[in-house]
Amino acid sequence: MKTKLSLLSATLLTASLTMMPVASHAAIPMSVDGQTLPSLAPMLERTTPAVVSVAVSGTQVSKQQVPDVFRYFFGPNAPQEQVKERPFRGLGSGVIIDAEKGYIVTNNHVINGADDIQIGLSDGREVEAKLIGADKESDIALLQIEAKNLTAIKQTDSDEVRVGDFAVAIGNPFGLGQTVTSGIVSALGRSGLGIEMLENFIQTDASINSGNSGGALVNLNGELMGINTAIVAPNGGNVGIGFAIPANMVNSLVSQIIEHGEVRRGVLGVAGRDLDKELAKAFGLETQHGAFVNEVVPDSAAAKAGIKAGDIIISVNGRKIKSFQELRAKVATMGAGVKVDFGIIRDGDNKNIKATLGKAESVEAAAGALHPMLQGATLQTGSKGVEITDVAQGSPAAMSGLQKGDFIVGINRTPIKDLKAFKGLLEKQQGSVALKILRDNNLSYLILR
Repeated sequence: MKTKLSLLSATLLTASLTMMPVASHAAIPMSVDGQTLPSLAPMLERTTPAVVSVAVSGTQVSKQQVPDVFRYFFGPNAPQEQVKERPFRGLGSGVIIDAEKGYIVTNNHVINGADDIQIGLSDGREVEAKLIGADKESDIALLQIEAKNLTAIKQTDSDEVRVGDFAVAIGNPFGLGQTVTSGIVSALGRSGLGIEMLENFIQTDASINSGNSGGALVNLNGELMGINTAIVAPNGGNVGIGFAIPANMVNSLVSQIIEHGEVRRGVLGVAGRDLDKELAKAFGLETQHGAFVNEVVPDSAAAKAGIKAGDIIISVNGRKIKSFQELRAKVATMGAGVKVDFGIIRDGDNKNIKATLGKAESVEAAAGALHPMLQGATLQTGSKGVEITDVAQGSPAAMSGLQKGDFIVGINRTPIKDLKAFKGLLEKQQGSVALKILRDNNLSYLILR
């Protein structure tokens, strides 16, 4: 059976509910021998007002190229592409993080493409929200509402969360209304799942389902540990494997959105891989957790700080990391210009190196403006040139032959090393452009007309 990873926003479809017989039983006493039974109710009474429902509606626009055979029949004035519009509605959840300013955090995939966003508060009020900013790669969005008597959630240091800690998920599954489930933290630092570009998830077995996206994962004190975002759903339902974006990661992204109106992603400038058993043995190391540095980008933050190829990064600001993906997610969400303390192993010795993160250059929104055939591609400066970090299915970029993981290393006969050089050189070109592509260590040319 193929495992299915599912984001948690729910379309507005009527759920099929089956009534089950209920056996009669005596009322359960609230205390036994004078001792009050343990209950999460007091904590939830304080916490649940901070979790809201998010209802969205809008119009999805899709573009498809008209096949050449049809353009032949309609002549030179035939349309180059067909535009289709389809209305949509959806449901998700959100968490109030600032009661005074009305800030609400949810997932980007909940509100992506929405023209109207309505917030349902726990007291029954419905308020229209405006989008302050969003980050697709980490799947975080910040909304704002104007309302009085709001309750903000308390937050905890998600780096202090441990496997085995009790966890409570609060959200709006299937549009049923606010629902609370409980479990434990099953794992930390989950990555490589292919759900998002930046992954460093808290895994939990608290039951979460479609519609829980953007809801809260809290501890027994009612403090926010993470924002629920996805589940493993081989049959479309919950099987006890859910994922939440850590609160510290959310806070860093939200702070950048509030301050700059966007996420100014930090870049260290290294390429690498996870430290596995074989690598650890080859280097004579006892630890098997960390990020092995294969390559350091010249003039990058890593190069300036003195990080070298062959170094093994084992901690970020004193907190241990398990994988290269975790390193990438932590660095990318910290923000450009932030000073970070990296713990490394070099030639068997432990060292601490401080680096000031550089700024990631990205033209995700403007890729199509650079060239029509780049529309749908996400570009950023990578270790080997301009990296294609994402290609939308059915987009002009996909139809031109670009693939996620490609590196653009040259335009015509001119080599390029970063996004700035790529943009500057591409703006000067007229007519057809030949992109030199590095894919799986093989070079080829792709012609943009």
